[in-house]
Amino acid sequence: MDSKVFVAGWQDAWNSHDLDAILIHYRDDVVFRSTKAIPITGAGEVRGRAALRRYWAAALDRQPDLRFEVQDVFDGHEMLAITYRNQHGVLAIETLHFDSDGMIHQASACHRRVTI
Repeated sequence: MDSKVFVAGWQDAWNSHDLDAILIHYRDDVVFRSTKAIPITGAGEVRGRAALRRYWAAALDRQPDLRFEVQDVFDGHEMLAITYRNQHGVLAIETLHFDSDGMIHQASACHRRVTI
């Protein structure tokens, strides 16, 4: 996988709010973790692509101006970590774990609460 190409597509998909383009790389049994999910889903863990679609659709409805700007990318063994800023300048990191077919089976997002 070319991480530069993947991340450019990831950013474009999020900035277009195209759920199909966002979810195309996620397995049906994906597990996603984020504290941002708690107010919407009641839990910090979202299981399955269908549930992830519902969560992200609700999140995008709440933030119609959502926009990501990638800051940096870290390559790992069958994983990527992407740092980005949202439309409010909040720094976040998303870690994506890929299976042998290049599909995301686990992901997590962490958001900076305070500036250091």
